[in-house]
Amino acid sequence: MGGLPSLQDVLRLRQIHALEHGTVWVLSEQHLNQARRMRPRLPRTIAVDDEHLSGLSTHEGFYLYGQVETAQLTQAVRQALHRLTSGESSLAIHPRCGTNVAVGMTLTAGLVLGAHLLFPKNPLTQAIGLGSAVLTAAHLTPTIGEWAQAHLTTAIPFNLVVRRIYPLSDPGGRPTHFVQIGWTERS
Repeated sequence: MGGLPSLQDVLRLRQIHALEHGTVWVLSEQHLNQARRMRPRLPRTIAVDDEHLSGLSTHEGFYLYGQVETAQLTQAVRQALHRLTSGESSLAIHPRCGTNVAVGMTLTAGLVLGAHLLFPKNPLTQAIGLGSAVLTAAHLTPTIGEWAQAHLTTAIPFNLVVRRIYPLSDPGGRPTHFVQIGWTERS
């Protein structure tokens, strides 16, 4: 079956995806701690997620988009890998993951279609069905998206090694790094 990824390829991509998320979380924590040092009265309720960072996983590593120094990224990747392999599996889940977008779109489409087919065909009940479907999908998406990340699109990296981290420029001019990943074979 040429062209289809092997199970090993899928597992590797899931591991890289988890490391990408973990790295974004570690960098976000670092940015928040830095902000707290500059402004000690910063409320503890401020979210840890740095929305200026994003990533994209590939079978060879991951791209990190955002203003980050290479040395800081190197430290964050190593810390994320250590924390993930030491049992901090929550780092593998991220609320801004594309998995959540895909889950939300699929859930919304399915519920809207179901409501359309099940509700009577007059405009008022169809509008109620549409609204109910959209609200239900919006409510369920974070929970189902988190489940999908934990069980389908990420995996704790047990055999990853960081090969190289280097800065790039993406076509849009955003600061970008590529984190190249290798594999250790366990016997």
